[in-house]
Amino acid sequence: QVQLVESGGGLVQAGGSLRVSCLASGRTYSIYAMGWFRQAPGKEREFVAVISKTGINTYYADSVKGRFTISRDNAKNTMYLQMNTLKPEDTAVYYCAASSRYGGDYFDIKHWGYWGQGTQVTVSS
Repeated sequence: QVQLVESGGGLVQAGGSLRVSCLASGRTYSIYAMGWFRQAPGKEREFVAVISKTGINTYYADSVKGRFTISRDNAKNTMYLQMNTLKPEDTAVYYCAASSRYGGDYFDIKHWGYWGQGTQVTVSS
């Protein structure tokens, strides 16, 4: 089993920056890809970014390319999402996810076996 806990959310002004973190515990050796999703009020949960086991491959949603950076430190069992040039439309609950499978459709929430509780990010205008 794997447990995921997000932290680092908060309130920032448009144009500002924020870094959210995801700490994994339990059977962390079984984790391969990790990713971030977000859910805004009244909307479905959407894909944000994914990173491979060693961090060599990353992929971002078009809405965050050039502004967000995903990274991971396996020695600390921690994944990060650095968010720059934040916009009000980035306001959402940000969720950490982990997978113990190779490949698959990372856009599909059912691909991911483990989820955190989420951390709120609010961007004011």
